Amino acid sequence: MDPLARTLNLPQELALLAAQPRVLVRRPGAPRQAAKCVVYWMQRAMRIQDNPALDVAIQAGNILGLPVVVYFSVIPNYPNANLRHYHFMAQGLRDAAEDAAELGVGFIVRRHPSNSLEEFLDEVEAALLIGDENPCREPERWRNVLAKRLKLPFWTVDADVVVPSAMFGRSYFLLHHFRPYLKALLSQFLVASPKAIPQQRWTPWKDFRSLSLAGDITEGFDKLDRTVTPVDSFTGGTHAAMRRLKEFVARELAFYEEKRNQPEVKGTSRLSPYLHFGNIGPLTIALAVDDAARKGKVAASARDKFLDELIGWRELAVLFVRHNPNYDNWECAEPWARTTLLEHAGDQRPHRYTLEQLERAETGDELWNAAQREMVNTGWMHNYMRMYWAKKILEWAPDPARAFEWAVTLNDRYELDGRDANGYAGIAWAIVGKHDRPWFDRPVFGLIRPMSGSALAKKIDARAYIEQNQ
Repeated sequence: MDPLARTLNLPQELALLAAQPRVLVRRPGAPRQAAKCVVYWMQRAMRIQDNPALDVAIQAGNILGLPVVVYFSVIPNYPNANLRHYHFMAQGLRDAAEDAAELGVGFIVRRHPSNSLEEFLDEVEAALLIGDENPCREPERWRNVLAKRLKLPFWTVDADVVVPSAMFGRSYFLLHHFRPYLKALLSQFLVASPKAIPQQRWTPWKDFRSLSLAGDITEGFDKLDRTVTPVDSFTGGTHAAMRRLKEFVARELAFYEEKRNQPEVKGTSRLSPYLHFGNIGPLTIALAVDDAARKGKVAASARDKFLDELIGWRELAVLFVRHNPNYDNWECAEPWARTTLLEHAGDQRPHRYTLEQLERAETGDELWNAAQREMVNTGWMHNYMRMYWAKKILEWAPDPARAFEWAVTLNDRYELDGRDANGYAGIAWAIVGKHDRPWFDRPVFGLIRPMSGSALAKKIDARAYIEQNQ
């Protein structure tokens, strides 16, 4: 027997699968004997298409001669989630259920209080459990707790980055420090994976329980915040994500370099909500963009600039969240940033606003108000405006710690792509200098890079943007 297989107490084929760079064996051991299926616990990667975690589950099922069942648990208290987020999620689950049926894997949704994963594993007599990865605090805690309690092998798969985070093993201070390491690995991972096809189709037995996705999946969730309502600017799910990707590549990617920082023309992909909910994977997007450049449909420079955002900045953000326990508060500041902000903490603020005033977009800055309204009304804010938005909160809040806290509160409450590594890294960049360098000393900001409305208005059509977000 291969030493790896012996170490993991697995048949050699399964051991090789478990040794893939994307796979983390959280609980080792041999699969359950006389089992009836392999279970994929879907959480972050809410899709069937191009899902490395599902692919691993299918490959494991094929090795064991078993079908695969996807299990999704709807809980009433996902951290900082509200009705807007649940509505978008439910739309995505409908697409996933449809795609799962076409592929031949089971798709079971259960909700609190009848949603025990451990009971489900016993009910279906699972051989092993495959999950997906999420670097944020609470989901990672759930996985660690589950690994200690389970009686089955439990693996998780890093399904929502192009290069598995384990390949780096640490975070990086600046993007240009990270790029050489990323570039060295991209050719290995920026490739299409063969689609995993289950050899055994899942056939549920009579009266097998699964929540209908036709109704309101939040019914009876009395403590759910329903004041943040769904938006019609985005429709959740893989099908909508793929349509948006196709439209972006065909019509907008060619102009990405010159229009990406023009919020009034929305020259970006607007795929971030779909990436956050895992309705589409970054590899799917990257390959579509790369293919367009290879076929001469867009300039290579447009491809490179877009992939720098999609892979470079995004995966730098994932590493930041994975390796810094204070990713969502001001304690993540670099020493130079902490020092300069504390030195200027007593500076006179040009304006003081409360969190409630900011939430209602009641400031004297119409450009900032427009950005806040865009987020509240559409569930999304243009990335260029997010930088300005966060930096003005630093300027107006009583102190840097509360500025960071308020930015996270508003971002997570209203953005469809909130509660995400990218958002936390963006706030940390804007407010506490993360992944940035010291700038020129000035009041309030100290050495943190500033942004002013007057300077921004020279780069964009501020009036058009304000009128769009009245």
